Amino acid sequence: MKYVVVLPDGVADVPIKALGDKTPLEVAKHPNMDWIAREGITGWSQTIPKGLPPGSDVGCMSVFGYDPRQYFTGRAPLEAAAQGITLCETDVAFRCNTVTVEHGIMADYSAGHIESAESAELIKAVNGQLGKEGLRFYPGVSYRHLAVVASDKVRMTVQELAAIKCMPPHDISGQPIESYLPTGLGSAMLHQIMQESVALLKEHPVNRRRLKDGKKPATMLWFWGQGTAAKFPPFQQQYGLRGACISAVDIVRGLGRLVGFDIIQVPGITGYFDTNYKGKAEYALKALDDHDFVLVHIEPTDEAGHMGDVQKKIQAIEDTDRLVVGTLLEGLKRRNEPFAILVVCDHPTSTILKTHIAEPVPFALYATSGPKDDVTSYNESAVKGSSKRFEDGFQLMSFFLQQGR
Repeated sequence: MKYVVVLPDGVADVPIKALGDKTPLEVAKHPNMDWIAREGITGWSQTIPKGLPPGSDVGCMSVFGYDPRQYFTGRAPLEAAAQGITLCETDVAFRCNTVTVEHGIMADYSAGHIESAESAELIKAVNGQLGKEGLRFYPGVSYRHLAVVASDKVRMTVQELAAIKCMPPHDISGQPIESYLPTGLGSAMLHQIMQESVALLKEHPVNRRRLKDGKKPATMLWFWGQGTAAKFPPFQQQYGLRGACISAVDIVRGLGRLVGFDIIQVPGITGYFDTNYKGKAEYALKALDDHDFVLVHIEPTDEAGHMGDVQKKIQAIEDTDRLVVGTLLEGLKRRNEPFAILVVCDHPTSTILKTHIAEPVPFALYATSGPKDDVTSYNESAVKGSSKRFEDGFQLMSFFLQQGR
């Protein structure tokens, strides 16, 4: 039996007036996801436990089958794991975005989805000038970087550093940043670094080139998503299957690495609209030759939501369905062996609000010789007809794996 999870990040949404009070999932054409719903079963999963932030860190942890209330320590430690950065007990990792702030307004949480090579140049310069004993900067993918602070070197406790209140920059798009700067004991240190980064980035050749090319410059570093080292029992020990993970996003790869998944490298995957959708599916099918389980994560559905672009989200859904889900279904059927496939997201991303929300998410699940229900399509309205609901979203994984056994 082979198992595949397709995770289109933030694909669920709320009704949008411009779409006739329908969601992007209701409007988009996705016959392959609908086939899974029609031939299998559907339901709802509360991936974000009450009291935890509605982010991909928490939501993906639930989808992976781990209770965030037990294992969540913060977003940045997962990304550190993806980069092979080992955190000591005295370390706190912060997510560190390169953002565009114009006239005090958060103009772009991603600095125009800056290219990884350019962004790495900026972070190298930042580390050279602002890095010191107890503070190191590490480049990531596109705008997503890390800063690791050694609490014992900055005369703070791990608990004090981890307790600083920080705001995700994608939650304040178009708003003045003044009211959303880090607060709490130790926040002055972050304020100083953020302010010092402004002058440093302004003069960097990368930003001068970007301005010349009509692109948004990276004008500031933004700290958020901090946490301490995370530990998980291995997926194979927990669920008895050898797993693999495909994603362009560090947070998902890091989580996969921490639970013992093999991370499958796919050429041309970017985490953006130009990603190699079909390659993800093709490499997932190859991975099933020596793995029992593969999780395929797709980021553009979430990015479109943060941009507030309804049409881009619809297009990302249709691209995911045709190139990822369609390719997977065709390949799984051709293998001529039993399989189970689950489509579920980590959290809804409201295209109107341009941010994540903590509502439950719809799922569709098909297993060879498995049960069926009366729902015939995969979207929020259709799945309301299902009675299957997981208030603890991490339990969906066990349920999914049971369908194939």
